[in-house]
Amino acid sequence: MPVSHTRSSCGVCPLLLATFLAATAAGASPAAAEPPAPAVSSSAGSASTSGASWSLRDGDRVVFLGDTFVEREGDRGFIETALVAAHPEASLTFRNLGWSGDTVWAESRGVFDQPAKGYERMLALVRELKPTIVFVAYGRNESYQGEAGLAAFRTQLEKLCDDLRTAAAAGAAHESVKPADVRLVLVTPHHFETADAAARNVALSIYSQSIRDVATAKQAGLVDLFAQLPTTAAPGQKLSENGVHLSNAGYAQAARVFAAASGHESSADFAARSDTLRKQVVAKNTLFFHRWRPANETYIFLFRKHEQGNNAVEIPQFDPLVETAEQKVRSLAKGAR
Repeated sequence: MPVSHTRSSCGVCPLLLATFLAATAAGASPAAAEPPAPAVSSSAGSASTSGASWSLRDGDRVVFLGDTFVEREGDRGFIETALVAAHPEASLTFRNLGWSGDTVWAESRGVFDQPAKGYERMLALVRELKPTIVFVAYGRNESYQGEAGLAAFRTQLEKLCDDLRTAAAAGAAHESVKPADVRLVLVTPHHFETADAAARNVALSIYSQSIRDVATAKQAGLVDLFAQLPTTAAPGQKLSENGVHLSNAGYAQAARVFAAASGHESSADFAARSDTLRKQVVAKNTLFFHRWRPANETYIFLFRKHEQGNNAVEIPQFDPLVETAEQKVRSLAKGAR
């Protein structure tokens, strides 16, 4: 079944929508920042096996790729906020390509086509964005197949790593950029907190170990949420909304794990102190979402484009708005650390 868009119920999203979003973003009210939370610990799961070290560099173009965890991060902004604040003097670009319910086969991205077409479009977009570093967060949905699906998952994750590097290098401005120059960071899934969490987390543990193994084999970095994200929250908080998807408190903790993995520690009250920056990150992400996943994209780009495809001319007009929003993020980051 095709996965529907989650951010807009309107028809074609014209430039007017982007202008409205840009004008109102500063006053928008994403869910309130969380109070100080417990320290990040590595006791949440099996011992973490670190992949190659990773860090962000001035001029990096960062792409987040993955399933629901990544798409919802675009709406919350905690992880991106922590990373941009940890590098206040760097000129960093972040683009979120998360898609709810997705897998390493791009099963949610086909829309009305087969997953292979969604996979092809995903790689084309990566090529267009020219990332220097890609965060890859999969494994949660695939883990429902248990041990029987593990080998296929690992094979496809390895292929995805190779394909992402090839696509990113092909889009690079300099011909000297090779696939091996594109850095990858693999992300393990966080724990389930559902009624059947014990069984679900056993499956997650073997998929997380496979992700660690692929990170080592592909010389990729690692963010090990399964091992390092705390499983208990501060009093009065919950790390997840429903046992599956992280709450704001959970994303705030995940952000600290990401920052620590990059060599930067975030204070326990960082989320509360950086709320203005985070709201601007979310405003920028919202603009970019409508740029790459416009409502009714079937009418704009896909098999019904003969009806409203003329509106496609408006989509690139989001680009300067996204860039302006990102410049505001960089400015705010200088005072957020």
